[in-house]
Amino acid sequence: MKNMNLLRGVFLTLIALVFGLTSMTYKIGDFSRAGPALFPLVMSGMLLLIGIAAIVRSQFVPPEPVDYQFKNIALILLSLVGFALISEHINMILGIFFLVFCSSYAGQSQSFIRSLKIVAGLVGVALAFKYGLHLNLPLI
Repeated sequence: MKNMNLLRGVFLTLIALVFGLTSMTYKIGDFSRAGPALFPLVMSGMLLLIGIAAIVRSQFVPPEPVDYQFKNIALILLSLVGFALISEHINMILGIFFLVFCSSYAGQSQSFIRSLKIVAGLVGVALAFKYGLHLNLPLI
């Protein structure tokens, strides 16, 4: 496959199908009393629509050559593993800092201020999950 646009769409579609079909093994419930499968099923459905749109779009735009940046892949994987380890052993806020700043090196340009804004947004979401939804997150 030599078209990066098509490859992105296929990859997103496959991820959506794997998570969507896996979530079907749990009880879905309904919107007033959601089961454990409802959220992953809705999210995978949205991802499936995005993947299909990307596949369709790839037929109308000029193809992009496939170019793998193994350094960027390694940085993203390192940031995810580091986030999980730091969140488990120290706290989630430091894990979010590590995730954002480590993964920002995979981008074309790094901005300290932009990374701080992203950290603030993610910490805000985590705080909303902890105190608004009463989830047991190791924030502090």
